[in-house]
Amino acid sequence: MRRRAPRAALLALVLFAAPAVTASLAGCQAPVRAAGDDRRAVAAPLPPEPAPPEPGATFLARSACAGGGGASFTEVSCASERAVARVLARFNGPRADGPRCPAATDFVLHVTAVDRGTSEEDSAPEGYACMRNLQAPHPGDPGRGGGPLTVPGDCVYAERRGVVKETACDGSGRHAPEYRVTREVGARPDCPASTDLYVHVGGGTPIGCARRLV
Repeated sequence: MRRRAPRAALLALVLFAAPAVTASLAGCQAPVRAAGDDRRAVAAPLPPEPAPPEPGATFLARSACAGGGGASFTEVSCASERAVARVLARFNGPRADGPRCPAATDFVLHVTAVDRGTSEEDSAPEGYACMRNLQAPHPGDPGRGGGPLTVPGDCVYAERRGVVKETACDGSGRHAPEYRVTREVGARPDCPASTDLYVHVGGGTPIGCARRLV
């Protein structure tokens, strides 16, 4: 008789910080590779609290909690003192080809595929989990300078020619903020005329409209 795959599985941490994203200055310049409105950043709204996962459900299903840190996490009860983060969304397949995580995501976990036997019950496909810390800090919140996504309220700086990366809007990071993303739109023409920088943020509205701060 085959034994079921254990509920605790090794997870590879994909991202703690915002990745480089495509950006270009407004005007006639061509798009370049990259990693403001002067409004104050506001906290991203959290998704509605989902129902607890049923026993035997997908490993790290939505609303489940994880404990651990560094390069590996395990699924634990959300009531456990070991719990450090909750799953906001869970998707199968490679992240590059999958849906975008919710805006409140603090970090993303890659779930390694487990192949044990021929039944789906004994195996688990490759996937990723969008995680939110149970306690502060929340690097994914707008303006905090971290997290795996670039969202309205985030600030960026020019790391080198043609490349911008996220940094804290309050100036507490290693680099001073130079632009702030004011909104996400479907295409560049949808950005306001005051836009100084276009940032590729992905998802259904892939263009971030940013204004210069300095």
